[in-house]
Amino acid sequence: MSNVSRSGGTDFNNATSSTHFGRSVESQAQIKDATLSASDGGEVLNIYQLSPVAETKDPRWDNAPAHGTVTVAARTPGDARIVAASRELDFMEVDAAPAEDVTTSNASAFRDEKLYTVIEVQHGVAGLQRGVIDGEISTETIKPVQE
Repeated sequence: MSNVSRSGGTDFNNATSSTHFGRSVESQAQIKDATLSASDGGEVLNIYQLSPVAETKDPRWDNAPAHGTVTVAARTPGDARIVAASRELDFMEVDAAPAEDVTTSNASAFRDEKLYTVIEVQHGVAGLQRGVIDGEISTETIKPVQE
């Protein structure tokens, strides 16, 4: 069953709209940002610091280990969380299974704003590669079921 409706007229309805991909203000900004790469192959990125904000006795730390302060090069504060979380071990790399999703990256402490805060340290730095700049991120985020 189609959700296409027609109200009178004899024009052919092919269920398409007159809008065009990539013409919104948001899309234009993303396209412009993507073209702002440095001549040496790096991007124009921001430097963010992810710092733990929850107390050590906070029960949220039971689900994800604290890694301390981490500095990353990323496009946005949200991207900084993703960059940091991507350095953690994912269940697909070991013999384990997630509880609710196809990846464990969504359960990262870096993705929880009540555990980590993101602070912009520098804005618009050219020639950076997206990734972790400083800090240790443990790969022991997944505990084996059997030892």
